Amino acid sequence: MSTTTGTEPADAARPTSLSPSRASDFMQCPLLYRFRVIDKLPEKPSAAATRGTLVHAVLERLFDDPAVERTAPRARAMVPGQWDRLLESRPELTELFAEDSEGERLGRWLSEAEELVERWFSLEDPTRLEPAERELFVETELESGLRLRGIIDRVDVAPTGEVRIVDYKTGKAPRPEYAEGALFQMKFYALVVWRLKAVVPRRLQLVYLGSGDVLTYDPVVADLERVERKLLALWDAIKEATETGEWRPRPTKLCGWCDHQAHCPEFGGTPPVYPLTITPRNPAP
Repeated sequence: MSTTTGTEPADAARPTSLSPSRASDFMQCPLLYRFRVIDKLPEKPSAAATRGTLVHAVLERLFDDPAVERTAPRARAMVPGQWDRLLESRPELTELFAEDSEGERLGRWLSEAEELVERWFSLEDPTRLEPAERELFVETELESGLRLRGIIDRVDVAPTGEVRIVDYKTGKAPRPEYAEGALFQMKFYALVVWRLKAVVPRRLQLVYLGSGDVLTYDPVVADLERVERKLLALWDAIKEATETGEWRPRPTKLCGWCDHQAHCPEFGGTPPVYPLTITPRNPAP
């Protein structure tokens, strides 16, 4: 891969922290991590991801209303307004429906978002919930110096002080053999909360609106210690790749969804010139 020498560009970015999304990127494909974190290559907005953002916004803001008003019709009615707010903050999302002059695709897309919102009411009862936190940004620094950060969809705290971390997913629940991968993000959050508050969350809960499933897991300290060791090993690998410039692609079925095939050697592409100064490895004796 291309290398550079001399002074790094002012906008060159060396990784300084780890989030669940970026950790998953590196585990999926180190080169994808580089494209997103180091090169900051642009990506086209995705209809599915944007729908997820819209649904999350509705479920977050529904709790602004009194409990008695948190109904399915009320939540469905919030979708168009939240879509308008999203467009105001991210005008680039208009390109998702640029060729939809009649508005048919947008209408179906909004209806799908409304259906996901309504399905949530069959899984949880918001009239009986008073979240302690919504869209909570959390950050902590481990003894190693690794900084972890992320945004938790919802934190519930029982009268007895027990903590439940809840995350909404607009897709379908994974098959049992893939459940561990799905829980990685939640265990990451649990680790951050544990290190910040010295409290192990009582329950981790994934709410899959696409299939109407709820996946729960009750972590223990040993779980979180294992996650911490995994993240430290992952961070060591990221630091080594940052210093050497060796970000290897890892082809999988997910490559078909990647925006960066034009820059990927697996598809005949060439990565951008590496913007960071490379530290050569010591030759073997």
